[in-house]
Amino acid sequence: MSHQFALLGRRRFLPFFLTQFLGAFNDNVYKNALVVLLTFHAARYTTLAPGVLVNLCAGLFILPFFLFSATAGQIADKFEKSRLIRLTKLLEIAVMALASMAFALESLVLMLLCLFLMGAQSALFGPVKYAILPQHLHEDELVGGNALVESGTFVAILVGTLTGGVLIALPQGMAWVSAVVVALAVLGYGASRHIPAAAPAAPGLRINWNPLTETWRNFRFTRGNRTVFLSIVGVSWFWFYGAVFLSQFPAYAKDTLGGDEHAVVLLLALFSVGIGIGSLLCERLSGGRIELGLVPFGSIGLSLFALDLWWSSPAPGTAAAALTIGEVLARSESWRALADLVAIGVFGGFYIVPLYALIQRRSEPAHRSRVIAGNNILNAFFMVIAAAMGAALLAAGASVPQLFLVTALLNLALAAYLYSQVPEFVQRFAGWLRGRR
Repeated sequence: MSHQFALLGRRRFLPFFLTQFLGAFNDNVYKNALVVLLTFHAARYTTLAPGVLVNLCAGLFILPFFLFSATAGQIADKFEKSRLIRLTKLLEIAVMALASMAFALESLVLMLLCLFLMGAQSALFGPVKYAILPQHLHEDELVGGNALVESGTFVAILVGTLTGGVLIALPQGMAWVSAVVVALAVLGYGASRHIPAAAPAAPGLRINWNPLTETWRNFRFTRGNRTVFLSIVGVSWFWFYGAVFLSQFPAYAKDTLGGDEHAVVLLLALFSVGIGIGSLLCERLSGGRIELGLVPFGSIGLSLFALDLWWSSPAPGTAAAALTIGEVLARSESWRALADLVAIGVFGGFYIVPLYALIQRRSEPAHRSRVIAGNNILNAFFMVIAAAMGAALLAAGASVPQLFLVTALLNLALAAYLYSQVPEFVQRFAGWLRGRR
């Protein structure tokens, strides 16, 4: 554990970590501020229902990952990466300045355009973000570095979501949000200026600007190494799994736990803290190396605790509506459900960190960024499928705990497929268990 935290004192890691943290923080301040604004004040801007607007926001943010990831992967392989990161952070400053103008003008179209541009900036940053780590970290630091990045990202998502919701509810809330998002973008650019140079992997690459043909080409790169490709499928599945849970927290908190809006924050906090703890424990459990045995261990926990969450969830309607956090915690049946959510997060950290490290380590350096771009596209696709599955099952009359049950069973099926295709995961899991005795 001390080994991975020592990275926070290294120039080859700390500026990048701060840049990533501040970017994720900023994205979620703006996104949640906009969602809260449109949920409670949509009538000021449009005749569309708030639920439609919230789903439109989600779609606008994820669309750029389909449109721009393939191009971003090529750019990240062709050019020096620290300079690209600084350019994306300058773009973030411009987008947030435009968002401030949108708030000042109270222009819904401009607000939504800024959300799309934020997604585009994130899509451009994604391939550089994960491809630069293997160039600045030693092999025995990859797990610890990825653990810090993943735990930091989920903390940033949590704190950013809370901050956006709190700020927009203040008097002159749009002015407060405007000031904070611009300040965070400027701080992120300042941190990025200290990231050491990372040589281009393929300086002679000719960029194909057609997103369709390049996306298909990216998937050919990812399929070139079967273990890497199936690891990408595993990562994308994690985002599917996480999207199902995160999207259902409001309904679960209200209908199953009987809580108010603060109970939603409690669920998000517990889930995020769990992932942070699991991620940070990875280096200790793996001895500093890329331990693939943790992946089956993580997937077992993801299914077992999701099954227990379904089994132990209170029946809908057993509590009065709008309980406070204290009242939710006072109910004994709530504690088991909350403990399951923490455990799901912890085992999610065990699952995801080694997979990211494996993809970075075993991808061909000359097209590592394009492999990661393909990963980002597949992640976005799986998240869209998760939203569609959740909507379909709920429309068919399923409860939220039953949706968790379906996800747990699907996780078992996917795990069986992945590990049958790459026996190395199971072999390393058996070896890891023997080594823990």
